[in-house]
Amino acid sequence: MQATSYTYDPETRTGSVLLDDGTPVEFGAPAFDAGGLRLLRPGQRVRIEVAGEGADRRITLVTLQTF
Repeated sequence: MQATSYTYDPETRTGSVLLDDGTPVEFGAPAFDAGGLRLLRPGQRVRIEVAGEGADRRITLVTLQTF
C-alpha cells in the first residue's frame, strides 16, 4: 500500500502517514526500523504494510516508495 509521510519524530522514530484517501495512520518505531530508513521527511511517498483491520489496524513496515 502507498501513502505520504505526514509526521516523523527522529528521537522516538515514530510518526504518521496519510493514506491516499486522506486518512492519517500512526506508526511506531518497530515499523520504522523494519524499513531500514534513517530519516523521513513530510511529503515523501512511502510504501507501508498493514496488519489487522478497523481499530486494530497497525502499520508493520514503512519504507520509501520505489518504481
